[in-house]
Amino acid sequence: MLPTVSKTRSTPSTSRPNSMFPQYLRRIVKWQQMDIEYTFWQMLHLCTAPKVVYQHTKYHKQTKNQWARDDPAFVVICSLLLAVATIAYCAAYDHSAAHAVFVVISVLLFHFLLTGVFLATCCCFLTNAYLREEAPNSHVVEQRVEWLYAFDVHCNSFFPMFVMLYVIHYFVSPLLVAHGFIPELLSNLLFMVAASYYHYLNFLGYDVLPFLERTTFFLYPIGVIIVLSPILILSGFNPSRYFMNMYFSQRV
Repeated sequence: MLPTVSKTRSTPSTSRPNSMFPQYLRRIVKWQQMDIEYTFWQMLHLCTAPKVVYQHTKYHKQTKNQWARDDPAFVVICSLLLAVATIAYCAAYDHSAAHAVFVVISVLLFHFLLTGVFLATCCCFLTNAYLREEAPNSHVVEQRVEWLYAFDVHCNSFFPMFVMLYVIHYFVSPLLVAHGFIPELLSNLLFMVAASYYHYLNFLGYDVLPFLERTTFFLYPIGVIIVLSPILILSGFNPSRYFMNMYFSQRV
């Protein structure tokens, strides 16, 4: 559990993260400066061997002296893939072009970007306030979790969940939104695996930082998910039908 008292430390200089963020935003519109091939390599390995990705994060820290990516390619490509997947859902289930535009914008903002900003802010605060190791002496340079790195962790964790809940779910959605126990069971299992894997990757992202301790805190939500899933199944709740009806109530 988190301690109830925050550790008191001197505040390090934040000039580097602050100066890095505007540069990061400027590079969003400069495709020629993005490493697209490396981004797809990361996306593949986040689904198959996520520890390899965070091993490369250590190399990035050693070469560029920052944990966060300085390349916005991952965010841009993930947003584009999410938009394409949402358009596919709209083509199959929506009833108007205007509503489809609304759905695409809503999914991009609320499912990915704004949720990521909120979660990154919360995780950044929790790790810096409660999970950092005490410096052995005053001569050791204090390290803090960069907000942009916390957002990177969210993006890394989101992508495999996107594959499961937006891509795989799309192809099996006719089965999952049907009535009956089997669709409810399969839908809950898919959402349980996706949410659990999200939190596992979240744990890996913070566990790789050598100045943090008790990072198993980020695994606790998996226990909650495992406990809640049988309850939801037995209650007849179908998450696929719930979310599909939220956006496409006239077609599901």
